[in-house]
Amino acid sequence: MAWENQTLLVEFFLKGLSGHPRLELLFFVLIFTMYVVILLGNGTLILISILDSHLHTPMYFFLGNLSFLDICYTTTSIPSTLVSFLSERKTISFSGCAVQVFLGLAMGTTECVLLGMMACDRYVAICNPLRYPIIMSKDAYVPMAVGSWFAGIVNSAVQTTFVVQLPFCRNNVINHFSCEILAVMNMACADISGNEFLMLMATILFTLMPLLLIVISYSLIISSILKIHSSEGRSKAFSTCSAHLTVVIIFYGTILFMYMKPKSKKTLNSDDLDATDKIISMFYGVMTPMMNPLIYSLRNKDVKEAVKYLLNRRFFSM
Repeated sequence: MAWENQTLLVEFFLKGLSGHPRLELLFFVLIFTMYVVILLGNGTLILISILDSHLHTPMYFFLGNLSFLDICYTTTSIPSTLVSFLSERKTISFSGCAVQVFLGLAMGTTECVLLGMMACDRYVAICNPLRYPIIMSKDAYVPMAVGSWFAGIVNSAVQTTFVVQLPFCRNNVINHFSCEILAVMNMACADISGNEFLMLMATILFTLMPLLLIVISYSLIISSILKIHSSEGRSKAFSTCSAHLTVVIIFYGTILFMYMKPKSKKTLNSDDLDATDKIISMFYGVMTPMMNPLIYSLRNKDVKEAVKYLLNRRFFSM
């Protein structure tokens, strides 16, 4: 049988920066600082969207979901990465790796779909402002958010199930900081063309389709904005969607570079080329969740006013 020459793995070794031990302490401080900023920034956005009644709108409901997603996504990998930087034994159990793959893929897929839903919300707000309260009622935007989470969980469950069933033989070195699905797949000592096809279909359905929806929505938004005669009106209309558009460009620009460029086993295991993939992955996994609350708070008057109001109320109540 094929299984006779295979060894049942109970743990994986995460290579990460093990070849550069002097950089590990620097990266620990840098990533830990970023993680704290992620928790504080996104936690603040969730808090104010709940406490301030003025922000009980579809846009801030989606934004609260996005912030919660960013916290969950980074928490699936950053704490274990920080521990590995300070530990000599950089290992993770097979089951722990499977959970990390599932959660990371679920959060990433959900965010792709959620950004598409947010683009639809911005389209209705700008192109059909008078009908906005009717179209984007609670009966509409809550199912849209729930559907985003459902799509992410189902996609991740299916792909993770097929990945953990692959035979890994004696190769247990993951050339990555965490259990990233592509790195795990390419360690298998079996044909992974079926997994790659499944990932391609999921990428088209849950990444490219939401991106197409975003492109169409913003094409209609820009067309509508250009028809506004006053420059002040155009500026105000664009400011309501500029933060979301900035987040979309950063998020999709990074994820498409990571998952759509052709990769081979030789490329993934090359010491000369893997540093670039690791840096891109770190940017995608840490920088984007850290920048999201900064972008939405710095470019959104409602958020800044809500923060000031809550801080003033807290200080005056003491």
